[in-house]
Amino acid sequence: MKAVPDQIRQFIPNDFASLGADGFGFSDTRQAARRYFKNDTHSIVAKTLQLLAARGEVEEGAPSYAIDRYKLLDVNAGTTGGAGGDA
Repeated sequence: MKAVPDQIRQFIPNDFASLGADGFGFSDTRQAARRYFKNDTHSIVAKTLQLLAARGEVEEGAPSYAIDRYKLLDVNAGTTGGAGGDA
């Protein structure tokens, strides 16, 4: 859920990225759902690279490279969350 973290964002003195699905259901595999809502491991890496690139701490092209390498625009390419029962 990202609504609550977004409410406190203004009080955090550093860069801050919210993750979550805001409680929306999603009828697909766990991997596809996490990729769709961008809270799988590869999406988190890409978001971190975006924040670092904005601060000039990594090359500007690093986020794009991660998006291409991990196929982040393809929800069926997700690999995070294959284990466990219904949440």
